[in-house]
Amino acid sequence: MTDTVGIVIVSHSSDIAKGTADMVRQMVGSEVKVAFCGGNPDGGLGTSVPLIIDAINDAWSPKGVAVLVDLGGAETNSEMAVEMLEPARRDLVVVCNAPIVEGAVMAATEAAGGSSLAQVKAVAEELSAD
Repeated sequence: MTDTVGIVIVSHSSDIAKGTADMVRQMVGSEVKVAFCGGNPDGGLGTSVPLIIDAINDAWSPKGVAVLVDLGGAETNSEMAVEMLEPARRDLVVVCNAPIVEGAVMAATEAAGGSSLAQVKAVAEELSAD
């Protein structure tokens, strides 16, 4: 398998994060690394910077990682997680402004075709361009 952009799904709900990841895997198979995190460490709604960092590391690819989020807090925490990565990885992780389910499917489909991180992000964000 050649390297493809990895996909991370961050939701305030662990069920939504897992369900979205399952859908992506069913659509694109195992060609793309997909990781997810959702909920706070106590099992409630929320997001966690350490869990986001773990998910980025799980989906890591030399081509980079695209992160898709559900709400503003997930976006803020994802951006904090990116800032906490080692400098060599920081520039290879993007947070996409896209609907979480549709964006994740589109991003993963684009990644499966071997596209660059910039192309994967652009395709995911096309859904928000209205």
